[in-house]
Amino acid sequence: MKVKRALISVSDKKGVVEFAQGLNRLGVEIISTGGTAKLLQKEGVPVKAVSEITNFPEMLGGRVKTLHPAIHGAVLAKRTKDHLLQLKEQGIDPIDLVVVNLYPFSETIAKKNVSMDEAVEQIDIGGPTMVRAAAKNFESVAVVTDPTRYDEILAELEKSDRILSREMRLDLAREAFRLTAEYDATIYHYLEEEKDFPPFLKLIYQKIQDLRYGENPHQRAAYYRERFAPQSSLVFAEKLGGKELSYNNILDLDSAWRLAKEFTEPACVIIKHNNPCGVAEASGQVAAYESALACDPVSAFGGIIAFNQEVGKETAEKVSQTFIEAIIAPGYTQEALDVLTQKKDLRLMDAGSITAGPSGTKDIRTVDGGILVQDKDEGEEHQKEMSEVTTKKSSKEEWQDLIFAWKVAKHVKSNTIVYAKNRATVGIGAGQMSRIDAAEIGIRKAEKSGLQVKGTVLASDAFFPFPDVAELAAKHGITAIIQPGGSIRDKEVIEACDKEGISMVFTGTRHFRH
Repeated sequence: MKVKRALISVSDKKGVVEFAQGLNRLGVEIISTGGTAKLLQKEGVPVKAVSEITNFPEMLGGRVKTLHPAIHGAVLAKRTKDHLLQLKEQGIDPIDLVVVNLYPFSETIAKKNVSMDEAVEQIDIGGPTMVRAAAKNFESVAVVTDPTRYDEILAELEKSDRILSREMRLDLAREAFRLTAEYDATIYHYLEEEKDFPPFLKLIYQKIQDLRYGENPHQRAAYYRERFAPQSSLVFAEKLGGKELSYNNILDLDSAWRLAKEFTEPACVIIKHNNPCGVAEASGQVAAYESALACDPVSAFGGIIAFNQEVGKETAEKVSQTFIEAIIAPGYTQEALDVLTQKKDLRLMDAGSITAGPSGTKDIRTVDGGILVQDKDEGEEHQKEMSEVTTKKSSKEEWQDLIFAWKVAKHVKSNTIVYAKNRATVGIGAGQMSRIDAAEIGIRKAEKSGLQVKGTVLASDAFFPFPDVAELAAKHGITAIIQPGGSIRDKEVIEACDKEGISMVFTGTRHFRH
C-alpha cells in the first residue's frame, strides 16, 4: 500500500504544518477541510478542499464537511478489484492516509460554567466517523490521530517509498479505536453526570505503568489513572527518588495520603499493611512524627509515612533513623531531600498541594463477575452535629481528642477501636471480627509500646452491640468515648458509661472500612 493521497482535518494543529510539508515533499496529494485547509494554504502547502471532491459545500456551520460518499467511499474501499472498480465507476479516487483528531470535548467541559449548548457543539461527528472508517480499513488505509507520531510516520514513508507497514497500520488502528472509545465514553459520562449511578458505567483509565507484580509475586499488575481524577489525587504524585513503586506501596500510600488530608495542623500518618499503626497531629511536624512513631514503633518498621505539610530537614533526619519504604507529602525542602535521598531505596513521593473538600469520585471494588460502586467516605464532621448522650460531659481537651480519634477510626479496617491522647494515637485495634477483640488488641498494642490507655479517649467506627466495650474502657481508665450510636442496646451502653463516669458522644455516622 503506497500512500498517494491523504486527508488532513485536525482540531489540534500542533505539528500539522510540518507533517503536511513532509507529505507534500514525498508527492502525496493533500485534501483538507475548514481551518486546517486555510492554515496549510497560508503556509504554502498545496491543498485541495473537501468541497472540491464532494462538489458539495460545507454547511450547517461546519457540522457537515466530510459526511459524503466521495470521502467515505474513498476511505472504506478495500484495494480489491471489485471495490476499486466501483470507485472508478463513481469517479472516486482512493484515500490512503487519514489524519484526524477530534474536537476538544474534554477540554471544553473542564472549563467553569460551560453551558450544555457549548458542550454539545464540541461533540465531533465527522471526525470519529472518519477515524473509525479508516481504522476499520487498516489493511488498505492508515489513520493518524496522535500528533506525536507525525515524525515517526514521515520517517517510515521516506524510508519505504511512501509505504507504511501492516504492523504500523494495525497499531495506528488500535490507537484510533482507543481514541473514539474514550471520546464516546467521555460524552456519555458528561450527559449522565446528573445520575450518580447511571444504568451503564463507562470507566476510562489510562495506564501509568506496569508493576513488577501484584500483591504477591505470582500476580501480574499495572497502575492506572482515572480519566477525571482530581489533581490532588495520589496518581499525580511525582516520585522524587527511590525504587520503583510496588502494588502494595501504592495501596499503602493511598491509605496514608487519604488520612493525612483529614488534618489541618501538622500531622503524620504511619501505615503498615493498609492500616494506620500511628497517627498524630501537633504544633510542629517533628512532634507529630515522634508521637505517631511512639504508638507502635515495631509495626512502623518498613511502613509508609504521610505528612500533610512540606517536609523539613529536622523531620527528614528523624525519619532517616529507621527503615521506611516510602514517604508522601506535599513537598520537601531541599535540605530534607539532601538527607532523604541518601537512602537510595526510599521512595519519595511529592503529592503537590492538598485540595480541601470531597473529591467527587467514586470507590470501585471488584467482585466475582462485577463491581461495586459507592461514594467515597469523605467529608468533615463537626462537633455541633454530634450529641453527648451521657450525664458527664466531655472537656474541651477531650473533645479535641475525640474528633481526632474519630478521624483516625474512619481510616482503620473494621472492626475498629482507636485510643488517643493529646491528638495522638496510643493504641489501635484493627480488622477484628468482634468489637471487644478490637478494643482488647488496642490496649495490648499500647502496652507493648510502653504506653498507657488510662486517661485516653476511645473511638469506635460503629455502634456497640453490647455494653462490654464500655465496661472494658471503664476498667482501663478511658475518660470519653465517641461512636455512631444506633444500637438496640444504646440505653444499656449509656447506663454503663454513666455508672463509670465516662462521657460518650454519638456521631450518627458510621465508618465501616472493609
